Amino acid sequence: MGRAMKKLKNTGNTPDGLLASFATKSSNSRGRKHPEKEHPYRTIYQRDRDRIIHSQAFRKLEYKTQVFITHEGDYYRTRLTHTLEVAQIARTIGKSLGLNEDLIEAIALAHDLGHTPFGHAGEEILNKLLDKEGGFNHNIQGLRVVDFLEIRYPDFQGLNLTWEVREGIAKHSTTYDLKADLQHFSDLDLDKQPTLETQVVDIADEIAYDNHDLDDGLTSGLIQEKDLEKIEIWKIATEKIKKQYRHIDQDMLKFLAIRNLINFKVTDLIEHSKHKLSSLNINSWKKVKSQETRLVAFSPYVSRLRKPFRKFLYDNLYCSRRVLRMTEKSKRFIQELFENYCKNPWQIPKNLLKQKIKKESLKRTVADYIAGMTDRFALDEYKKLFDPYEKV
Repeated sequence: MGRAMKKLKNTGNTPDGLLASFATKSSNSRGRKHPEKEHPYRTIYQRDRDRIIHSQAFRKLEYKTQVFITHEGDYYRTRLTHTLEVAQIARTIGKSLGLNEDLIEAIALAHDLGHTPFGHAGEEILNKLLDKEGGFNHNIQGLRVVDFLEIRYPDFQGLNLTWEVREGIAKHSTTYDLKADLQHFSDLDLDKQPTLETQVVDIADEIAYDNHDLDDGLTSGLIQEKDLEKIEIWKIATEKIKKQYRHIDQDMLKFLAIRNLINFKVTDLIEHSKHKLSSLNINSWKKVKSQETRLVAFSPYVSRLRKPFRKFLYDNLYCSRRVLRMTEKSKRFIQELFENYCKNPWQIPKNLLKQKIKKESLKRTVADYIAGMTDRFALDEYKKLFDPYEKV
């Protein structure tokens, strides 16, 4: 008993010996920027996860937009619920592949920390407003959050996360992400593939928003079930349900179909990724990083099925009149807030100005302030600044 406890002392609840040879092991971590004495019963990645969960930026995700602005209703996804869904899907995939679930969870919970209020609309307008300042990207903003915007420790700025979690935030990549200029983060091996754990989180993110945005689209009425009948992957997801339950109502059909879609994609991803890892004889994390392409991927069959499905979502949900109107309205809010703060920086909290303005440009400081807002706070601030009848 004593010997077993001693063996687990520095590795927490997920001993490195139980992981696959190509997994990222705690014992191989490149560590933290600021050396710290590690915890005897939690892995370094568990500590990262806990620091992320207790951060202000993580809590604010509850009131940040996924597709629908929070005041549209309580049944739509927010950045927080989306993040939790990504973590759940990613851990399922990671466990099946023998990867480090602690690292996966930490990256998943941190992957959207840099998002602005009002979703990608906020990111797009800040990127435009900061064109001559290096632009704005939510991955880079996420690194800024964990590296120095969160002030929680007396000995250093930021959360002092491990190299591997920071790499996972920086190299997070999906179809809808703006390209990040990571030249200032050259320490993160920009010319190499990310860890398998990062790759799993990226694909889990796509699985989550594809299927849960569809769920929200059906709930909102912007998408009708009859419009999906020509989409092959939807037919696959609903065929058995309709045969088994001939008089099923639309809400129950939606729940079961979304579940089937997620299960179908996750199963294919696990099986195809296992095949790739085996066929390429990947037996170490070093081999993972030296590959030309990512190893966690869907089969060609499912990749083909996803294309018309994703185009359908783009055309019928993301480019719907209602969502586009919300998008343009959100951009106006943020642009006017940005221009106001740049002209009147005294309106920014003094502690933020004091901490940042000496090192950063005013525009970057303003962007940090706005990016940290929730939808609700941004809307309230807009009313206070521009509505003459609103109390300030």
